Amino acid sequence: MKPISVGLAGYGFSGQSFHRPLLQHSKYYKIHTVMSSNKEKVQEDLEGVNVVPTLDELLREDIELVVITTPNHLHYDMIRQSLTAGKHVVVEKPFVTKSREGEELIQLAEEKGLLLSVFHNRRWDADFLTIQKLMENRQLGDITTYEAHFDRYRPNVKDRWKENKIEGGGVLYDLGAHLIDQALTLFGKPRWVFADVFSQRDPQKAEDYFQITFGYETARVGLYSRSMVLEPGPRYQVHGRNGSFVKYGMDRQEADLKDGLDPYSDTWGKEDEEYWGTLTLMDGEEIMTAKLPSEKGDYTQYYQGVHEAIRNNGPSPVSAVEALDVIRIIEACKESAKEKKVIYCEI
Repeated sequence: MKPISVGLAGYGFSGQSFHRPLLQHSKYYKIHTVMSSNKEKVQEDLEGVNVVPTLDELLREDIELVVITTPNHLHYDMIRQSLTAGKHVVVEKPFVTKSREGEELIQLAEEKGLLLSVFHNRRWDADFLTIQKLMENRQLGDITTYEAHFDRYRPNVKDRWKENKIEGGGVLYDLGAHLIDQALTLFGKPRWVFADVFSQRDPQKAEDYFQITFGYETARVGLYSRSMVLEPGPRYQVHGRNGSFVKYGMDRQEADLKDGLDPYSDTWGKEDEEYWGTLTLMDGEEIMTAKLPSEKGDYTQYYQGVHEAIRNNGPSPVSAVEALDVIRIIEACKESAKEKKVIYCEI
């Protein structure tokens, strides 16, 4: 089967470190053209690839799929242009910065009969897949509390778009999009949201801290991101009627992609035993504790799903409708933080 011809719009951190290797090492894709102002950097990684400076030029190329990895505030216009030009679209998360923009783009994609998907790759983290399997098997029973952290130690603000007060900047659209998407995948839409979101390091810069609570009938979900955590605690804590699961450490795939490892190798995404989470269960009146082997993390599943959707009319690995729910929750969080009140969700 002929590989899908790809135009990569943007070659910053995400385009270079995530999308390029996942596409480059796959037999299902061929990177045809890259939109970038730095031709030399692109061709160091992709020898002989065509490089153009603008999206208009990219869209004139013989490509089927546009992968958009530009700053968040550019997503809407670039998606709209790409769909209008008859191209399938993958866009880096977050989908857009306003839910009304997402609604318009979903309608346009449907009218054109084109795939519009959002790269929520953290659905394929080893730790998240492990928690998903635990919940599917109901080993913990009814879940009462779920807590997820994306903490870092970055006491100094960098002068880059993600940390400046621009549309789509800040940690809520960045790391928050990951944690919100994971929570919605596991629990569905919450009844209500309460959020504390602000700029902790520099009030003149974008928000760098959030604490979010999702309310469900008998469960609470807590999502956290902080920029001044030198010694982080557990990344995940999941507590249910039958026991608990606690997991430390980050999924290794991002670091391995940065190091140039092949994401399609046999050892890809496998965590060493020292990083496995701890499962604690009640067995009668006895408490049983053991290390739980992590599921294999695998970001390649996303692009395999995109190929199946384009070539065989399969389901999108992450639909734009699902990604729009993330944006609506982000908007609810921003309203909650501003008004300092619970926001009831109608999404």
